[in-house]
Amino acid sequence: MTKPSIVIGAGIGGLSTAIRLQSAGHQVIVLEKNPLVGGKMYQIEQDGFRFDTGPSVITMRHVFEDLFASAGRKLEDYLDLVQVEPMTRYFYPDGFMLDASSDISKMARQIEEIDERDVEGYLAYLAYAAQIHRITGQTFIYDTPPTMTSLFKVPPWEMLKSDPFRTMNGAIKSFVKSDKLRQLLGRFATYVGGSPYLAPATLNVIAHVELTGGVWYPRGGIYQIAVALEKLAREIGVDIRTNQSVNRILVSDGAVNGIMLEDGAELDARVVVSNVDVAMTYQTLLSDESVPQVRIDKMSRYEPSCSGFVMLLGVDAKHEHLAHHNIFFSEDYKTEFEAIFRNGVPADDPTIYVAITSKTDNNHAPNDCENWFILVNAPALSDKYSWENNMQNYRDLILEKLAQRGFDIQDKIRTEIILTPEDLQQMSGAWRGALYGPSANDRFAVFLRPHNRSKDVKGLYFAGGTTHPGGGVPMVMLSGKVASDMILEDGL
Repeated sequence: MTKPSIVIGAGIGGLSTAIRLQSAGHQVIVLEKNPLVGGKMYQIEQDGFRFDTGPSVITMRHVFEDLFASAGRKLEDYLDLVQVEPMTRYFYPDGFMLDASSDISKMARQIEEIDERDVEGYLAYLAYAAQIHRITGQTFIYDTPPTMTSLFKVPPWEMLKSDPFRTMNGAIKSFVKSDKLRQLLGRFATYVGGSPYLAPATLNVIAHVELTGGVWYPRGGIYQIAVALEKLAREIGVDIRTNQSVNRILVSDGAVNGIMLEDGAELDARVVVSNVDVAMTYQTLLSDESVPQVRIDKMSRYEPSCSGFVMLLGVDAKHEHLAHHNIFFSEDYKTEFEAIFRNGVPADDPTIYVAITSKTDNNHAPNDCENWFILVNAPALSDKYSWENNMQNYRDLILEKLAQRGFDIQDKIRTEIILTPEDLQQMSGAWRGALYGPSANDRFAVFLRPHNRSKDVKGLYFAGGTTHPGGGVPMVMLSGKVASDMILEDGL
């Protein structure tokens, strides 16, 4: 009897890999340490309020459609994805408000209020970002990890148009004059846990994906994506086992031959796909007998992306001026990112993101209440900052900042849950609590990201946000495609 393929972790990357492998003829077992699937995509219900605790912005609908099509199914039979409009409501310190929209005429009217010259600049920026997507999409997003060989397939004059030598902010400044618009467009660096002042301009492609393609939301909450993938996987025969913690990946003669569970039980495997953070996989699931210690050490030394400070608040009030997605920008964006990436501490004046799914699903909060998911970018864990000593003070600072912007909810909180970077590391296994794996603040980041195929152990592959093509729900889904395609290509 043929050995099964084992996927460690039922996050979105793991489930996507399992669906594609099962559809291709493998018998797949997925082992998940938690009682529910989803990984970083999770949900909490408390005191009548429902919260998504992980991803909150969904783009690239076509990636979802492709995954379901790979199993001969239709996305709409499993998920009701609705377009969110406005995509995001932006609040600036001076009181100006802008509703980001994929409707160009709506955006143009609002941009004219800031600086009419920036209407042309914004349209030119969108064309520029679309060009980057056309040039780099197949090589850097939708295919296997880029190599020098794959790069040479792209004419050098075309590759230069992907703008690899400027920073995101440097490129944005060449298109728009308003600091407000520069701040809005620079924010897309945070989608991969980076800084617009350090990340390469090529990452302006993210703005194209959202501003042109739109933002989507699954009825019932973001966690419905995990529910839909679990349903599909089980329907086609994937064996998903929750509350199953893996202790070790078993290696013999340089090749995978199974896994050992925490209780000591062993399972044979033809291949193993780890949907666990690559650094954590090397540190905790592979012994120094199976891979060189130098490799384990190297995987632990990469510069991580930012983490996050999360507040889940049940608010006893309705706020008509808030949308589904809201951003309260800081006064000094550059200083904010310097605090996080240079100093390794949370910003004193942070940009605050507030998602309220009850704006779209009114049953996510009791009558006349709202469920607030607050996310503030935070540094990856280090000895430079102690969340244990500072959590309460930082929580109070964020609430005070919101009050200063006209949204004083301090006496209206009916329920509250706080998640620090330490909690995020413990819950998801993210190395140093980094939400997006290795840092994107390097022009060579795309080449430095851990490969989907292990260089040390035959039959070991990786899926998830810490490997190619990167973080974010659609990218993580694509990592599952890359891993499964490699396995099939290797004939395993």
